[in-house]
Amino acid sequence: MMYAIISDDVADSLSLRQKARPAHLARLDALKSAGRLVLAGPCPAIDSPDPGGAGFSGSLVVAEFESLEAAQQWADADPYVEAGIYRQVVVKPFKKVLP
Repeated sequence: MMYAIISDDVADSLSLRQKARPAHLARLDALKSAGRLVLAGPCPAIDSPDPGGAGFSGSLVVAEFESLEAAQQWADADPYVEAGIYRQVVVKPFKKVLP
């Protein structure tokens, strides 16, 4: 089943993101290689695809996991969590309808 992992950043998280980004992307690449990643990306803090120094306000990952518990465990082990970037992470079942 698919799960949405919706994360909100702490204030001024950009420098922390830059440091933890390689490890964060490696985990996403592993999901992609396994054919389980549907989409992933950050939410710009301003209305721009390139927010520059404004950074990001959070992230969204939609991926397939065996269970809600497995998705939560994966989210809890994210390098962004370990680096203190996320102030909140919510994991919810997700049902794709469109397209």
